[in-house]
This record gives sequence, structure tokens and C-alpha cells, in this order.
Amino acid sequence: MNKCIQYQAFMRYLIDDEQLVKPGAEIIQGLLEAQSPRMTNISERMSGESARNYKTIQRFLKKVELKRLLLRFYQADADFVMGDPTEMERYKAPKTSYVGTLSDGKTAGYWLMVLSTPFRGRSLPFSFVVYSSKTIGSQVTSRNQEHFRCFEAVKQLLGERPLVLDREFSYEELMEVLYIEKIQFVIRLNLGDQHKQPRLIDADGEPIKLFIKPGETLIRPNVRYLGTVKVNLIGHWNKGLSKPLWVMTTLEPQRGLQIYLKRMKIEETFRDCKDLLHLPKLMNKQQALLEQMIALCLLAYVVGVWLGEAVRDVVYGQIDVASLPNALFNNSPVDVKAYPKWLIYSGLFVLLKQKSRLSKSQFEAVSQAAAAAFAVLIYGNVRSFV
Repeated sequence: MNKCIQYQAFMRYLIDDEQLVKPGAEIIQGLLEAQSPRMTNISERMSGESARNYKTIQRFLKKVELKRLLLRFYQADADFVMGDPTEMERYKAPKTSYVGTLSDGKTAGYWLMVLSTPFRGRSLPFSFVVYSSKTIGSQVTSRNQEHFRCFEAVKQLLGERPLVLDREFSYEELMEVLYIEKIQFVIRLNLGDQHKQPRLIDADGEPIKLFIKPGETLIRPNVRYLGTVKVNLIGHWNKGLSKPLWVMTTLEPQRGLQIYLKRMKIEETFRDCKDLLHLPKLMNKQQALLEQMIALCLLAYVVGVWLGEAVRDVVYGQIDVASLPNALFNNSPVDVKAYPKWLIYSGLFVLLKQKSRLSKSQFEAVSQAAAAAFAVLIYGNVRSFV
């Protein structure tokens, strides 16, 4: 990674205490260079003695509530908010308090539930909760309540923006809560057993059969899911796919379908965090410290994606540095027919894995332009909330 990146310029927009800006920048840079969230790996990549750096990280974590900083990445003008859990495996950790078993009932691990807003082909995480089969049992709670906890924490932020969720969230209790709280939603219908279709009734109380042919789109407005939750239903079967997609939403059906099809952005974010930043390497014994380190990793992820996209635009899209602040807020700033390589790589991959094709002065200019746009990203949001 290019050493001339001025991470302090980015961290100054996130951290209010000026004395913590420099160590925060060094830690974020160390995490991105190590491509690991573990403190030992980060400290080895920071300048100076690793043992001293390790203590610097510990002091920083005690002084800064990183989950609250993460909220500053919430995009108030986003078209929608995505929510999704991902499994985090934790081998050889049977005695760790927050580690349970995953969906297969055998593998040790926990779930990381993340909320994020779309950004180009990825998403910008701004909130999360951690839970497992063990914490659910010890806290006399349930998976459903953990989902509620995640949504409740940011309910004030959502406003009219719809919440986009996958099929595992299509359970009655959650949908009733979202409906009562007047939270707009787009949720994929969980068909489950193909021989036992989900109970949907129309306005006349008649059961609805889900039948559609390849290439067709079917819209059924004002139906009731499980007999209680009022939704609009849309089904679409793309030719070439093995089965259709059914989506329930409080929005206009076509808009709901279009929004759901963009949900894969959060899956790409999970893949980046696991494959490029190696988030599953976290081995903290206490859940509170684990959550601080997850927040640190997600902060570094956003900074890395933001800067990487700027480098990608200049290197593969031939965008002028002066145009970067505007380009970063544009999903498709490049003529991909003229510059097809722009589509091949993600910004974070360009930053972490490719040798720089820019000179030192060029990289400094790109970094400065990206930091200027980063200020708009932060200050254009609900900073007063945090």
C-alpha cells in the first residue's frame, strides 16, 4: 500500500478529539496494511515498536466508542437501507461466552447482523449487533429480538427509507413490528417447503396460489401475509433461472422489486470484509472488545473502499483528480465502453492488492481529493445524532 496516504485527513472527520486523530489514523492504516483486524497484526504494521503500538491500540479502544462513530456513515439521502446477518466461524473457541453454534448445529461461531446503505457495487455499514445461539440462551432472548434490537437502535434514522431484508426475515412477528412502527420494508418471501406454500390471502379472504411462468411478472396488491400483515406482492421469473423471485413490500411493487435486486451490495461487503480484511480472524474473549474490533474493521473498510474507489476512478476510468469529489457520489461516473477495466476491480481490491500505478504526487492528490469528498460523506449526514 502506498505510504503517502494521509489517513489523518480522513480520521479528522470522524474523531472529535484531536489528540486521538493521529493514533486512530495509524491504527486504521495498520489494519488496512495488515489486512487483518487482530491487534497483534495491526501493531506490527504500525511504525515503531510493536509492543508499544499494541498498547496504543488498547488505549484507543478504551477511549473511543467506535460503534457510535460508525453511525456517521449513515446516508440520510440513501434510497434504502439493507440489513443482513452473516455467519462468523470461530474454531477452537468452545469456552468463549459469545460463541455458540451456527446454522449447521456443529460449527462454532456467531452471527454478525449489519445495517448499511448502498455505495456503488458495495455498501457502507453504519450499525451492527452480534448474537449467537449461546447469547440468545443466556440472555433469555431470541433471534427475532436480536433483529428488533438492531432495527430499534437506528429507527430514528430510517424515516421513509425502506428496509431491505432477505427471506429469513419474512416472519410474522418482525413484519408486524415494522408495520406498527411505520417502517417501510422490502422482504423476499420465504417459500420454504415447496409443497407447503406460505399462507397469503387476497382482499376477499381467498388464498393466493403462487404460480408464475419463466419470463413473467405477477403483481398482487393489498394481500395479507399469514393473514395479518398487509403487503404488496410481486413475483418475477427471469428466464435462465431455476425458480422465480417473490418479494413482499409496503412500497409500489415494481419499485420494491427493483430495490431488492440491489441487495447483493451488502453480500459483496461481507465478502470483502472476510476475504480482504479477514474479519473472521478476530479471536477476542470478551464480546465488548469483539464489538469494538468489528467496529474498527468496518470503519477501516469504509475508509479503504472510499479511497480505493477514488484510485480506481483515476487509474481505470481516467477521471481527472479535480472531478473526484463529484465522481465518488456517482454510481457510474465512467464510460465503461471506453474503459471496460473499470468494471473488473473493486476499489478496495485496487487499494489493497494491486501495485500502485500512480506516482507519489499523483497518489497524494488523489488522497486529498478523496478526503475532501469524505468530508461531504460525513457532514452531509445526521452528525448531531451521534
